[in-house]
Amino acid sequence: MRPRLFWPLSALLAWGGTWALFWALRAAGASALAALVAGTVLGVVCSVSGGTWWRRSLIGLGFPLSLALSGVVALPAWAWLMPLLLLLLVYPINSWRDAPLFPTPHGALDKLADLAPLPPGARMLDAGCGLGQGMQALRRAYPRADVHGLEWSRLLRLLCAWRCPWATVTQGDIWLADWSGYSLVYLFQRPESMARALAKARAELRPGAWLVSLEFPVAGEAPTGRLEGVQGRPVWLYQMH
Repeated sequence: MRPRLFWPLSALLAWGGTWALFWALRAAGASALAALVAGTVLGVVCSVSGGTWWRRSLIGLGFPLSLALSGVVALPAWAWLMPLLLLLLVYPINSWRDAPLFPTPHGALDKLADLAPLPPGARMLDAGCGLGQGMQALRRAYPRADVHGLEWSRLLRLLCAWRCPWATVTQGDIWLADWSGYSLVYLFQRPESMARALAKARAELRPGAWLVSLEFPVAGEAPTGRLEGVQGRPVWLYQMH
């Protein structure tokens, strides 16, 4: 199992890295604005390690806020809006009603194929794929599957496609997308979203297809199976009939 960075170590490492990048770029002759943008991008990318919204915000905004308070550089007022714009690119407002960004832990789905066997070439979807950890987990469980990802954030979609060149990653709303062509739909959502997810799966997935949820079950519904996942997070399986 991979080691995890616990709070506030993840924040301290992210802030240290952003400041180190800022000074390295300045020493190389980059403008203050370019160094600000680069440091902020690094901080926003590192913010995915935060387990809650306020932790992600602290990690993502920690560098530009500390830079502004330090008075090290003088920038026009509009330049300080760029960190907020970058955060909105990664966490668009439309996605706030769903899980903001919950990365799938390494190894969480390694034994999924034992409970939900699928033939080679089966199409599967990571609904809300973020940076691609769930897609990578699906590929480990089903090495010969046709893995797809769907992500609302355009920036995250680009980063996910870069990290998972073997998969098909598209931008869109998971609730408006058509799930009917998939043999398995995987998601790591909020508990309150699960009843909606199961209703959509029953309406669109063909008989025998699977809805797989990390950590959160559908309240009041008996699962077809349960996988004891890593980090104390179970995986719940629902097969369509």
